[in-house]
Amino acid sequence: MRPVVVHGAGKRINRAMRQAKVEPRFVQGRRYTDDTTLEIVRQVLSDTNEEIAGMLERIGGRAMTLNSPETCVLHGKVMQLTDDDGNPVDLGKVGQITEIDRIVIDNLCYAKQVPIIPSICRDADAAWLNVNADTAAIEIAKRLGTEKLVMLSDVPGVLTDPGDESTLASSISRQQADQWIADRTIVGGMIPKIEGCLDAIAGGVGKVHIVDGRVRHSLLLEIYTTSGIGTQIVGDR
Repeated sequence: MRPVVVHGAGKRINRAMRQAKVEPRFVQGRRYTDDTTLEIVRQVLSDTNEEIAGMLERIGGRAMTLNSPETCVLHGKVMQLTDDDGNPVDLGKVGQITEIDRIVIDNLCYAKQVPIIPSICRDADAAWLNVNADTAAIEIAKRLGTEKLVMLSDVPGVLTDPGDESTLASSISRQQADQWIADRTIVGGMIPKIEGCLDAIAGGVGKVHIVDGRVRHSLLLEIYTTSGIGTQIVGDR
């Protein structure tokens, strides 16, 4: 097993922006990123990256931070979105990944080091771009051809009734997920997350898991028990 950690820092970035008296703004679920916001994002992601690596080292692991200009492994371009009328949407310096340095990531994994990758990329001019963390994880998983992608969230998984945690779906297929989105069993912020999971499976990822990261040992419980504690999404057989 060769884990790769991809992270964002949404709530920390929001706090840092408010301390700097900059009000966070979101467009189509993505953080609008001007120059001031980008500097805050970079600093918070860098601090978080170092913190995660330090935690892994303290418990006996070997981790490699990938948050500096010299070690950035994500490359991309400015994201282009449109509104319902087909007009371009301004997101500022928000990027989409077009390439990863797979050799660097693979070499670290083979050396039994855990790559810690922040959700930020650089464009062809070496300028930084902010990237949605879920999107970054999905793109990296696809390009690495990973067997499992585990999305740590603050929800138990896919609930057929969002207000009742006993309705957790332990395992669903791509076809079932598409159906639940169509009939609005899956709603709100879970829709883009599930659509991203389906994109990962279509891109060659074996299974995608959505797990509540607030639960102690949630990753181990999901992977090493029969029923798990979250939701796994698998391709249609």
